[in-house]
Amino acid sequence: INIYMNEFDQFIKQTLKLKYYIRYADDFVIFNEDKQYLINLIPQIQEFLGKYLKLSLNPNKVSIRTLESGIDFLGWVHFPDHRILRTTSKKRMFKKLKENPSLETINSYLGLLKHGNTEKLLKIF
Repeated sequence: INIYMNEFDQFIKQTLKLKYYIRYADDFVIFNEDKQYLINLIPQIQEFLGKYLKLSLNPNKVSIRTLESGIDFLGWVHFPDHRILRTTSKKRMFKKLKENPSLETINSYLGLLKHGNTEKLLKIF
């Protein structure tokens, strides 16, 4: 699905010129401070997905919210300029480390933590 969605990635970046965009498989998040701007993007995105990829947006998954609260996506809470590990992800990580404190498990979580603002968590290791 990642290769299939490459055309969509290019549409988002080159045609719509969106700066804050995250995609995993067929789920994606777009950040913008202007709620109306995001609302106006929906028809353009729907048209592109339908016309070029034969896909459609799931209306139950379309959500427009303010940036202050962040966007919970893929185990992280994303903001335009940083991301933090979701509380439940953090709890699950500590539980797994307690159950299996092997070097492989520790290294796996250290790799995960490099992708966000986790300085306080990294000090624990």
